[in-house]
Amino acid sequence: MPITPAQKKKIIQVVNVFETGIPEGRYDSISVYKDGLINGDHVYQLTYGRSQTTEFGNLKRLIEKYISNGGLYATQFAPYVSKIGNWPSLRHNPTFRKLLKESALKDSIMRLTQDDFFDLYYYTPAYVWFDGFGFKQPLSLLVIYDSFIQSGQIFDFLRQKFPERPPLFGGRENVWIEQYVKTRHDWLKTHNKPIVRKTIYRTNYFKKQMAGNNWFLNQEVDSKGVFII
Repeated sequence: MPITPAQKKKIIQVVNVFETGIPEGRYDSISVYKDGLINGDHVYQLTYGRSQTTEFGNLKRLIEKYISNGGLYATQFAPYVSKIGNWPSLRHNPTFRKLLKESALKDSIMRLTQDDFFDLYYYTPAYVWFDGFGFKQPLSLLVIYDSFIQSGQIFDFLRQKFPERPPLFGGRENVWIEQYVKTRHDWLKTHNKPIVRKTIYRTNYFKKQMAGNNWFLNQEVDSKGVFII
């Protein structure tokens, strides 16, 4: 069965709650974490938007897309494009932070741009991975999409830590997802970055959905205390 629009919406809403606390996502949300990587060193970086994209990741692509869409703040953003993703970080730049906030709050083009951006750079690659390896169930796509949002991919080194194969190669879908979630949970729980260790609420959530046999996401779900029907 294909993923329905309602199931896609719920998948995105759950991850939005993970990232910003509300199902719709906080388009103006700005956070700073020491999870950037510059020349092999972990550095503080700004994260932004509905599902949080990172300064040393895809933030530059988001702003470029906003400018090309003719956003109201396009001219003000233009001087920062060459600086996004380069050191030093823009996390302390008050003008840049104000532009991020105001464009999300006051310009519908920024909100629409973010919707398109997160679909293009995160949901679509996650769906291609999900479909390409023979997965079918909405909860499986939620687990995979969350990995693409948090880590940008499904890490091969995690896949090598458990025996089940993806459905494309004859594996059992539910078993693969269960083993992957457990492996990812153990990796997050013991990560060398304290901020990453705190994110096991994500894998605990998936364990709860599997225990409740909510593979089709047709039950009401509770994500960090927020109920999504």
